[in-house]
Amino acid sequence: MAELEVIQADVTKLEVDAIANAANTQLKHGGGVAGAISRAGGPEVQRESDERAPIGLGEAVETTAGEMPARSVIHAATMELGGPTSAEIIERATASTLAKAEELGCQSLALVAFGTGVGGFPLDEAARLMVGVAREHQGELERIVFAVHGDEAERAFREAL
Repeated sequence: MAELEVIQADVTKLEVDAIANAANTQLKHGGGVAGAISRAGGPEVQRESDERAPIGLGEAVETTAGEMPARSVIHAATMELGGPTSAEIIERATASTLAKAEELGCQSLALVAFGTGVGGFPLDEAARLMVGVAREHQGELERIVFAVHGDEAERAFREAL
């Protein structure tokens, strides 16, 4: 079973095999974490995303991480363009991200708080759902990092753990 940890960090700077992105089904990375990932990785992240879009709600696809330290970005569709999201979608997106990380042979993965930005989903509930899916995951992943922004998010994920 993977070791689970919570850190306040900029996911674009983490040295892990893959980082997750809470994306929309069109894989347009304009704002929030998606925009930050796209800017940090360079234009190839959006270019590869455009080639793979659209994807279904709860599905995940990978692109290069470009100029970031990670090898891949796993984009999980947590909402249609503009939101909102739901508990079921967040659970499916988390499970799809973990499965894609396994498929890519990752040993380490950084997850962000799915659906809590533009998606407007409550932070405590998202943390509980995502940690629950990560705990149940069986596979080769050794380390799953919840890379969060801010004290409230850190508290929510630590309590969920």
